Amino acid sequence: MTLWLSIGLLFTFAAIIAVLTKWWNLRCIGVTPVRTFTFIAILFTSGLDVGLIMFPLTEFAGYADFSASPEYSFANPLAIEFGFWAFLIWGFYFLTCFYFCVVEPKVRFFDIPLVKVVNNAVIIGTCAFTAFLLLVNLPWYLPEIGDGESVIPTFYLIVLLAIAAAVYSSSKLKYVRILSLGSSWLFIALIAMMWSGAFLTDNGSPGDFIATASLITEYFTNLHQFMLPLNDYHEFYLFWWFSWSIMIGQFTARFVSGLRTWQLMLAMLVFPSAAIGTWFTVLYHYHSEGLHISSFINLAMISVGILMVVNSLDSLIRLYTENLNLTARRIGKTRYFLGNFAAMCALTILFQLDFLRIQWVGALVIAIYFGCLGYILLYKRKEVMAIEASPEENTLDFKRIELAN
Repeated sequence: MTLWLSIGLLFTFAAIIAVLTKWWNLRCIGVTPVRTFTFIAILFTSGLDVGLIMFPLTEFAGYADFSASPEYSFANPLAIEFGFWAFLIWGFYFLTCFYFCVVEPKVRFFDIPLVKVVNNAVIIGTCAFTAFLLLVNLPWYLPEIGDGESVIPTFYLIVLLAIAAAVYSSSKLKYVRILSLGSSWLFIALIAMMWSGAFLTDNGSPGDFIATASLITEYFTNLHQFMLPLNDYHEFYLFWWFSWSIMIGQFTARFVSGLRTWQLMLAMLVFPSAAIGTWFTVLYHYHSEGLHISSFINLAMISVGILMVVNSLDSLIRLYTENLNLTARRIGKTRYFLGNFAAMCALTILFQLDFLRIQWVGALVIAIYFGCLGYILLYKRKEVMAIEASPEENTLDFKRIELAN
């Protein structure tokens, strides 16, 4: 699996360079473009899940334990955490977003029946994994409920409600802007609240924030270290990112707002990374200084995390139901809701039983990458090489999102 992952990573980075070399200044326009800020909000909230909120505080100590994990010794824990979540790996999303916005309309690889089946299996599996992560991490973040270790019925109820909300919101495309912007602003508010608690009190100052944030520079000076798996845990993360990459690219491509290729790459790498870096800096200060996180802040964190799960599930459910032509308009809202709700709950339980693994899904995505390249080289090379613009039918009409179902 490690060799397969490494080959997939090297191919992905090479493909990004190829795209930038050939189509550096091409203007990218999606099917239903939105304003750039909205696009970035959709990208950020759809491309991340509850792990962003929940994982860092549980991982910093492990990254600092060089005796147990000497492979982390080249950088500090904050830089390691940032490397697992930000910048370079958002290039996966840039590559797939550009592909679905500009190249796929000429290639139609994902219209091939077998590819469509595999692609939607990936989407559905990753969708369920997102709900599973919420379920298994709730005991740590809500120790007041239960014993702090076991998954109890209350936690199952929370996850069921999140799945139900996501299925309902996925029935109409207009909800995506509301969810994405709402999630983004609430996340910003959460950062501001925790930042003020850490750096505007007797425990710290704004200067401490700058000093802590500067630790992230060790990521950029050691960027090459993150291009291949450091260990099994990093491998898990990378497979996880691969599993998300095709569907996030497919979903976000429709909203691209006329950015040039290089601008699209910067938007997808820089803006999410800035938000992630700020959030991780605040959390790392709490960790390193041993600051107490109040019950109110803890509740706010889990609330934002749940909203991110709803946002991500909404995007993924909408994507696979459209791909399979199982939309609410076609089969009716009741059947749409009950069918998707049952499928997500069942698959979440399979992850809970360790019957499914996200690494398998990520490995399958890498196979799709290579299958797509092979198809282009065999059948669509001339069409792809002739691409000079986004599809003609895609126009920069920001009102299209209002008319979409």
